[in-house]
Amino acid sequence: MMHSAAIRNQVSAEEWQQRVDLAACYRLVAQFGWDDLIFTHISARVPGPEHHFLINPYGLLFEEITASSLVKVDLQGNQVMDSEYDINPAGFTIHSAIHAAREDAKCVLHTHSLNGVAVSAQKEGVLPISQQSIFVLASLAYHDYEGVALRDDEKPRLVADLGDKSFLMLRNHGLLTAAGNIADAFLFMYLFEAACMIQVRAQSGGGELIGIDPRIIETAQAQAQAVTRQAGGALAWPALLRRLDRRNPGYAD
Repeated sequence: MMHSAAIRNQVSAEEWQQRVDLAACYRLVAQFGWDDLIFTHISARVPGPEHHFLINPYGLLFEEITASSLVKVDLQGNQVMDSEYDINPAGFTIHSAIHAAREDAKCVLHTHSLNGVAVSAQKEGVLPISQQSIFVLASLAYHDYEGVALRDDEKPRLVADLGDKSFLMLRNHGLLTAAGNIADAFLFMYLFEAACMIQVRAQSGGGELIGIDPRIIETAQAQAQAVTRQAGGALAWPALLRRLDRRNPGYAD
């Protein structure tokens, strides 16, 4: 594995910081139990004029990923910097489509979490039954399952379904969040996963569920900004990194 100092000397300070945050995000996803062995992806755009992106090296567990092991690719998935690793072509099909269509989507996070897949298989999708769900429902889209994402012809349909939303439920497949930075993408996935977990548990209880008034959902985004003091995921991010430093250090290597 290439030494971190060698990579750090080849990239800008802004790119290195993005690498550190993205590696931390991978490890946090593993820590929260949303990973799926070596599968699924989190991609982040490299700051600068080029359309270059960072994505996980195919074959490493999320808990093993470091800033220097991330692979830099272009929108076609071609490596633009030497790496001993390959990437998963299926994973980047989804990510490249969203990055190409959404300039604001600097980070795209995709999971196959058990709760997320369970709800994605339900016809009604996310139900308005928890406080977490209202933030998701305020910006949620759905995309029907078309098999493993390997075909380029699926890209326009996926992009059209996502539109300008931050949350995408991939039917029979999993969850996806798109955000302007890594911290927000992680916070969005935390809410998405929590909403799905609560829904599955509430349904398993067997009692009649209480729905939330649609008028409350309409004001959810304003409520979220008030709670996070306009900072979004950035408010919790430093605390999450401190937890990671205690439990799984080394992501900044």
